[in-house]
Amino acid sequence: MPNLKKEQPKSVEIAQPTDSFKNARRLIHFLSRHRKNIPNILVMVHDFPDPDAIASAYTLQYIAEKKFGIESRIVFGGVIGRTENRAMVDILKIRLHKIRPVDFKKYANIVLVDTQPGFGNNSFPQNGKATIVIDQHEPLSEKVQAKLSIIDTGCGATCVILTQALLLLNIEIPKRIATALAYGILSDTMNLYRADRSDVIQTYLDILHYSDLRALAKIQNPERSRSFFSTLARSIQGAMFCRGLIVSHLKNVVNPDLVSLVADFLQAYRGIKWVFCTGRYKGTLYISFRTTNLNVDAGEILRDIFIRRGKAGGSGTMAGGRFEVGTDVSESVWEEVEVSFVERLRRRIRIPARADFYFPFRNR
Repeated sequence: MPNLKKEQPKSVEIAQPTDSFKNARRLIHFLSRHRKNIPNILVMVHDFPDPDAIASAYTLQYIAEKKFGIESRIVFGGVIGRTENRAMVDILKIRLHKIRPVDFKKYANIVLVDTQPGFGNNSFPQNGKATIVIDQHEPLSEKVQAKLSIIDTGCGATCVILTQALLLLNIEIPKRIATALAYGILSDTMNLYRADRSDVIQTYLDILHYSDLRALAKIQNPERSRSFFSTLARSIQGAMFCRGLIVSHLKNVVNPDLVSLVADFLQAYRGIKWVFCTGRYKGTLYISFRTTNLNVDAGEILRDIFIRRGKAGGSGTMAGGRFEVGTDVSESVWEEVEVSFVERLRRRIRIPARADFYFPFRNR
C-alpha cells in the first residue's frame, strides 16, 4: 500500500500567467519523486467528460506509464453524449471506463483531472483525498484535498498543463495524443478566442505540429443523429428572449451534453448577452450558462443562483451545473424548478421583473 501520509493537503496555488511551464515541471517532479510509492493511479474525469478532460486524462495516462512505469485506468461516472466527444474517443481509440465500486479498492491513488473534490460533477467520494488534482476551474475553498494540487485558472484548458508536461519530457509524442490535446485546447478556448495568454496559444501551436489534421477535422465535423436535429429544432422553437437573455428549456434529453451544445448554438444569436439552457436527464436538471461579457465570471454567476454552490461551476464565459429533482415527480414540479432558476438568474444579472420574455423564432 502506498504511503504518502506524511504530506498534508496543500493550499491552492492559483497560477500566474507564466506558470503553465512551472506547473508542468511540478507534475513531473511529483511523479518522479513518488513513482516507487505509486504502483498505479485511477485517473478520474467529470461524469460527462468534454474534450479537455478526455485529452488531459489520456495524456496523463501516457506520461505515467511511458515515463514513470505507473499503470492507470481512466474512469468517469456518466456518459459521453456529445457527438464530437464520441467521435474523439472512437477515432483516437481512447479507452475510458465507467467507474466501479471496486476501483476505489484497487487503486489507492486517485488523480482528478479537469475537476476537483467537492465539485458536483464527478464521482469522487465525498470525504476522499486525492493524490493529485489538475484543473483550470476556480476552487471552492482555499485548500484542495490532495497531495499535489495544480490549479491554473488562466490556462484556458486543463490540457495546456498536460501538453507542457509532455513536451518537457522529450519523449515520443503519438499522433493520437497530440490530436486529442489540440482538440481539447481548441474546444475549451472556443478556437483560441478565450486564450488570453500567449503561452496557451504557443502550447497549441507546439502540439499541433505532432497532430493528425485529417483526424482532427473528422472529430470537429461528425455525422449527426436524428435526435440531435430534433433537439435543436425544439430548442429554437421554445427559446425565450428578454433584454439580452435567451432561455431554452429542452425538457427530456437523451444525454446531458445536448444542453451545452444548444447553449453554444444559441450564443451566436445577434444581440445576445446571456444564454441559459436546461435539460432533464434521469431525475436531474442539467444547466448550461453562457455569456458574451468577457468582464464577468459565468461560473460565479451560476453558483450564486444555486442553493448548493458546489453543484455548479465554470470559468470565463462558460458554466454548467446540475440540480437533482427526482425521478418520480410531476411536470409541474419540473416547471417550478426551471422557472425558479430563471427568476434567480434575472435578479442576479439585473433584468427587471417587469420585463417580459417573448419567442423570437416563432412565426408572428
